[in-house]
Amino acid sequence: MIDTDHIVLEKDGDIARVWLNRPHKKNAVTTELLHRLDEIIVEVDNDPELKLLVLRGRGNTFCSGFDLDELRENYVGKTTAMDVAVLSAKVCDRLYSMNTPSLAVLEGYVTAGGFELMISCDFAVAADDAKIGDFHIRRALFGGAGPIYRLPRMIGIRKTKELMLTGKLLSGTQAAAFDLINASAPAAELDQLVADFAAPIVDKSPFAMKLTKMTIDRGLDADIQSLMVMEHLAVGNALQSEDAAEGVNAFLEKREPKWVGR
Repeated sequence: MIDTDHIVLEKDGDIARVWLNRPHKKNAVTTELLHRLDEIIVEVDNDPELKLLVLRGRGNTFCSGFDLDELRENYVGKTTAMDVAVLSAKVCDRLYSMNTPSLAVLEGYVTAGGFELMISCDFAVAADDAKIGDFHIRRALFGGAGPIYRLPRMIGIRKTKELMLTGKLLSGTQAAAFDLINASAPAAELDQLVADFAAPIVDKSPFAMKLTKMTIDRGLDADIQSLMVMEHLAVGNALQSEDAAEGVNAFLEKREPKWVGR
């Protein structure tokens, strides 16, 4: 099967649905896919109509990691080996740092590079029978796009070691109990779970969403006093925004707010 579009963007109202589109390869990542994902993230972030990026895989599987055929041909045992890590880390960090919130929808295999994409999203929901884990150590590889710095911040050092040093896979149900994802549901109910999870995100002020997400993302990276200063500045910015005025007025006037995003 010849690849034509490794990744596809569909705009569905205020939701950007981004599909990994290599089901014959369990949506394995390629450099082409990563470059296109990088462009899509920028496009979504620059579109004021889009309130949420939903990342999902075609063929009822999320992503099994980097394409091992491409890895063997272009990177294993070659001086270009670090290039794939630099590219992967750059794209995953852009996904993590974008202003628009992101939701990973997990089915089938969520391993290696797919696992890194998942932990780079703000939220994740899964089918109960998904297979989720870092997995790199099973192939004597090392994840180059976030496990050692994103994962401990999510689930702590001990659970991070449990996943990364064993290569174990968690079901969606187990991943939710592990605090690795937000929620899971039977596969037949996954679409409804996605819709229910998205609803209270997309109706919020884009300005407040950007400000709140940006500050939370920095919340573990500085001392308390520095974070208090950042918090003070964020409060000041929020109170001076048009959306804050609209939010207060709408509440007092007992009506739904109409956000302008500034």
